[in-house]
Amino acid sequence: MSGPTFEDDDPNDAGLVAKGLAGDNAAPLSITEISQLLKRTVEDRFGYVKLRGELSGVKRAASGHLYCCLKDDKAVIDGVMWRTGVQRLGFVPEDGIEVVATGKLTTYPGRSKYQIVIERMEIAGEGALLALLEKTRRRLEAEGLFAAERKRPLPFLPLVIGVVTSPTGAVIRDILHRLADRFPSRVLVWPVLVQGQGSAEQVAAALRGFAELTHGGAIPRPDLLIVARGGGSIEDLWGFNEEVVVRAIAGSPIPVISAVGHETDTTLADHAADRRAPTPTAAAEIAVPVLRELSAAIDEFGLRMRKCTHRPLTLGRERLEGRLLRMPRPETLVAQAAQKLDDAAERLRRGLADRAVRARTVLQDDRHRLSAPLLQSNMKAAKQRFDTTRFSADLVLRRIAERRERLDALERVRRQLDPKAPLARGYALVSAAGQPVIATRDSAAKQTLLTLEFADGTLDVVPGGAPKKRPAAPKPAGEQPKLL
Repeated sequence: MSGPTFEDDDPNDAGLVAKGLAGDNAAPLSITEISQLLKRTVEDRFGYVKLRGELSGVKRAASGHLYCCLKDDKAVIDGVMWRTGVQRLGFVPEDGIEVVATGKLTTYPGRSKYQIVIERMEIAGEGALLALLEKTRRRLEAEGLFAAERKRPLPFLPLVIGVVTSPTGAVIRDILHRLADRFPSRVLVWPVLVQGQGSAEQVAAALRGFAELTHGGAIPRPDLLIVARGGGSIEDLWGFNEEVVVRAIAGSPIPVISAVGHETDTTLADHAADRRAPTPTAAAEIAVPVLRELSAAIDEFGLRMRKCTHRPLTLGRERLEGRLLRMPRPETLVAQAAQKLDDAAERLRRGLADRAVRARTVLQDDRHRLSAPLLQSNMKAAKQRFDTTRFSADLVLRRIAERRERLDALERVRRQLDPKAPLARGYALVSAAGQPVIATRDSAAKQTLLTLEFADGTLDVVPGGAPKKRPAAPKPAGEQPKLL
């Protein structure tokens, strides 16, 4: 028979105080110890892994570290990328981008979670890259950075052209060669990286640097900028799709031509620029006209100007010659007038002679009326009539006195009708601007300023409201009130 069984010997029985079981030599682990064991196990088992998933919950801390989640349709894992790794990223992480992250799988004991410390992160394939590009394009387009009304006209003949490109590639040589063929211009080259890490920041800094130059300085400010790069894959051209480059082009006070890639390549920089060129060589062709064509055009304009100047003279000469042919000869014009003049002279001579003859005949007929005795008789009769006529001064003085009396009567009437005559008796004449006389109280109340004219001058007053009741005149001192 077996011995008795005690409750303390049951391994399934939970006691109040923890104590070891028979044969159990394992000490309990602390939370930190088990977390460290899990951390070492995970890191040793997996080490570096490469994960593909969609970014979610992307955020940057003030320290520069990046925190995010990688997920697919069934699972999610936390991720962290330290600041040094974030600075090497070739794109801006955003929610919804599918990426391939390479890093070390570890745990975070503070939250009992496992996570991946990302050391490298790339966009998962060209399709994901194009999706990110389209998302960025729609966002910047909604801000109006690609609006047509923002596009500025290019200068017809820029004196200084700024080029933002790599100084060692074939692009700058093609641009310089094309400019030399078309119209030799002064070119300022700002050397930058055109692909890879930091290329977008350098291009944006070059655009801002050109804009900060001043006219008349040691380095002249360009009249036109060309942002150029040769062809390549979408990854090679990605720097010109970065938001920092797009905003720098859109905010440039100098007109910008974008010449990135070949004719089939399109970047966001092309949408933000004032003009897109299919190739860098085409950008040089757009920037300046052809010198020979300008010279030919100037010569053509000069020829047309000379023709326009000479044309009126030629037409005038032709019209004058035609009119001269239709005009009669001067002798013909004068002959008829000369004949009329001769006829008039002959008639005048005969008329004067006839008039003299008639005057002599009349004078001879009236000779007896001009005799001396007749003239003396006429003078004597006129003297007698003059002596018999009486001239009296009273007649003249009487008419003067009558006119004076009429004038005095009119003067008395004028004085009586003079509106200012009563002023001497204490009256006043009320007037206002545009109204020489105001006769009623209503008319006076409508005015803002009244002029009162007295015998010794004028006084300007402002009309008030309703008339106030005058106070009763004080009674003389010593007078007692009467009882009724």
